[in-house]
Amino acid sequence: MIKNAVILAAGFGKSLNPLTLNCPKPLLKMGGETLLSNTIKFLEEYKIKNVVINVHYLKEQIIDYISKKKFNLKITLVEEKNENLDTGGGVLNAIKYLSDESILTINPDTVWNFSYLKELSLMEEAFHLNKKNKCHMLLVNKIKSFDKDFKGDFNLENSFINKKNKGDFKYIYTGLQIIKPEVFFDIDKKIFSLNEIWNKLIANKELNGAESQTKFLHISTLKIYKKLIENNIKY
Repeated sequence: MIKNAVILAAGFGKSLNPLTLNCPKPLLKMGGETLLSNTIKFLEEYKIKNVVINVHYLKEQIIDYISKKKFNLKITLVEEKNENLDTGGGVLNAIKYLSDESILTINPDTVWNFSYLKELSLMEEAFHLNKKNKCHMLLVNKIKSFDKDFKGDFNLENSFINKKNKGDFKYIYTGLQIIKPEVFFDIDKKIFSLNEIWNKLIANKELNGAESQTKFLHISTLKIYKKLIENNIKY
């Protein structure tokens, strides 16, 4: 079973301005719980043992928050001191603090309720069945998204992810994936997007996906965040 995870918490959260001018997006609250603590508790429930959280924007607040909370797993905070390393660079930098085993990466701006636990378990089972698997992502059909403005990121056919029919992507990346550190081995730069990794895997037909059946609640914009609060959404 996978024991290690990376939470991507270094972003600027500009789409949530002005709320994020003085508060990092992972510390915004939903139903009395911060997005970050909800994500950590989700990983706890899945029996993850080690978590690396990358921080950059308003990092002192996240560092202080974690120092005052008690969670049932080991947390390592990795500061991106001089510049934001983007999603790919953030993961590459974070995995230096973990073993070379496969890891989960997770975005804290999705509302991770416990219905995702079974889906993650099935993902991991499928990932381990094929030794050639390098990355397995959890996708959701756009029709299940609370935010109806999402354009979609990918298409999914027979468990393989592609970017065919660019104007008609039907699936959204939920923010959860299982990935092998080896996919980063040939990267020779510090700052890059995970999309660069995914595009290479797609070109080699090595990017796998599972379809989520859970309603997708994502803190994408200030408008959506306010609507979720109005609807009294809880984890």
